[in-house]
Amino acid sequence: MPLTRRQFATSLAGLGLTPTMAFAATPEFDMLMATVNGPGDAAFAALKQIRERGQPDLAAGVIMAMRFSRLPVVHFAQTLSAITGEDAGDTWFDWMLWQERNPQIIPHQPSLIAMKREIYLRIDPNFEVFLAPRYLRRDKMAIRLEEITWGGVRKDGIPSLDNPALIAAAQATYMRDDNLVFGVSINGDTRAYPLRIMGWHEMFNEVIGGVPVALAYCTLCGAGILFETKVRGRSKQLIFGSSGFLYRSNKLMFDRATNSLWNQFTGKPVSGKLMGRGLELQQRPVVIAPWKDWKRNNPDTRVLSLETGHRRNYGSGVVYQDYFASRDLIFPTVVDQSRHRQKDYVFGIREFGGAKAWPLKAFRRKKVINDSMQGRPLVLIGDNKGRTVRAYESNGARFSGTAQKLTSDDGTRWQVTEDALIAPDGLRLPRVAGHVAYWFAWNGYLGAESALYDG
Repeated sequence: MPLTRRQFATSLAGLGLTPTMAFAATPEFDMLMATVNGPGDAAFAALKQIRERGQPDLAAGVIMAMRFSRLPVVHFAQTLSAITGEDAGDTWFDWMLWQERNPQIIPHQPSLIAMKREIYLRIDPNFEVFLAPRYLRRDKMAIRLEEITWGGVRKDGIPSLDNPALIAAAQATYMRDDNLVFGVSINGDTRAYPLRIMGWHEMFNEVIGGVPVALAYCTLCGAGILFETKVRGRSKQLIFGSSGFLYRSNKLMFDRATNSLWNQFTGKPVSGKLMGRGLELQQRPVVIAPWKDWKRNNPDTRVLSLETGHRRNYGSGVVYQDYFASRDLIFPTVVDQSRHRQKDYVFGIREFGGAKAWPLKAFRRKKVINDSMQGRPLVLIGDNKGRTVRAYESNGARFSGTAQKLTSDDGTRWQVTEDALIAPDGLRLPRVAGHVAYWFAWNGYLGAESALYDG
């Protein structure tokens, strides 16, 4: 679980950073690290040197130093204003937002790579598998190195659940009716993964219904996405974990076969051995639902046991309680809030060659929405309160009612299942994969290429 800003300051005070791990020291690197490591006089002298140098290519390093140094942040803000000619604010958060908005500023690559390695390897030497210099070059990454930030935990500090123990629904006496679960059903194999447990682990690796899958849950962006983990060119399924790094307030997961970093939201590798091979994990349907509803609709479901092999407080409403209740983000990312607040929930689909999002608040007015994307007719059945949305191809039919009493415009009653909508004559309309997320994450990664429902 990532730390608050105050907890960051406390935890970093004891790191004792020293310039011992740099792989390629340069004068620029020496200046930047002096602002982090040096005593007051040396740090102030280094900031003065950076100002006199007068080039914005060290802004990324100064922003990083601003977070990890013990000097008052005002001195870094003044230096950043001097070398960029802009006044973005007084905090690391402010200047990270500035950095995201200014991709034309190309960092001084040797010093930034060395600085990232120096500081992050001091935090956790196990980060080395992600920080090989050959994979950190600008032309070898699908994201900006300067925007990769530490999430407050070490590698696997948020441990994945790999083939965890499951129990029958009747045995899950620890569950409350209103506890939310990630519901998954593949080839008749139906399972529930409570958010109160998954919030501590953010990842499971399983074989469900004969299909290797992983649920990648980024608690920061409110998105649990179910991916198939067999990819082209590899004979075995990929097993994923949490790296400890973030990009624009989204977790970077990694595969244990190659230690490549992957964007949890897009399902694409962004650095490492697998980057640039055209890989993208295929999504599978997953739904968030209250335990009472999921159990009623899927009486044969199995559910996670509390015996996970880890000691955590799996109580209701414990994990991320303050974050989920707040409108604020812990980590910076630019958000267009002209239509929705950054932590409003949306249900998003990436399919048929496009992407589209439906605000969950649209389901307050009606439980069934008839719509389309990329010319493909869809019906979405949702409940805003339970964060529950399922989408199906509609084949041009129009529906009304609720999930319990779904009727098409010709008067036919349809059964709503996890795989399809089923008519009395056996006609099936297939489920379409989608997931819930905070608006800031959907907008940040797919805003420019995504349609938005405004009905």
